[in-house]
Amino acid sequence: MTATTSLTLCQADYANPVHMQALLDLLDGYARDPMGGAEPLSAFAKAHLPQALVARPHLFSVLAFDAAAGDQPVGLINCVEGFSTFACQPLVNVHDVVVTASYRGQGVAAQMLALVEQLARARGACKLTLEVLEGNTSAQKLYRRLGFDNYQLDPAMGQAQFMQKWL
Repeated sequence: MTATTSLTLCQADYANPVHMQALLDLLDGYARDPMGGAEPLSAFAKAHLPQALVARPHLFSVLAFDAAAGDQPVGLINCVEGFSTFACQPLVNVHDVVVTASYRGQGVAAQMLALVEQLARARGACKLTLEVLEGNTSAQKLYRRLGFDNYQLDPAMGQAQFMQKWL
């Protein structure tokens, strides 16, 4: 892995039009990728996401820009603050991790996750959570290298499974 040294990382300012456009473009690129479902963001999501993000203080995002490429947006992580009842503390779910294809393998996600961890600690969070597709082995390797592991309470009961039900 060759680290990209010209990165500028920041917590996204949802009121900043440059940040919001970068977020929408990166998220749309991720949605179009097979790891994101291979479908573009809907027109509804593109039109309403800026206001929805601003209205929810329990959400935050981290952006990565390549200063050497004219501040081109190259990475995004969207996070949702939740709550651990067992720890009686907030937790932060890493919901989307996006790195532009030409920047993958250069340490962008690791650098963004380090900033996410700092922001989560500042919120008093007890842990970070995330979900990753079984077939995304490169992301799994990164997450394990950064200290993430499969969730379980009792090894005899096995690992937790991520499930969903559309409403």
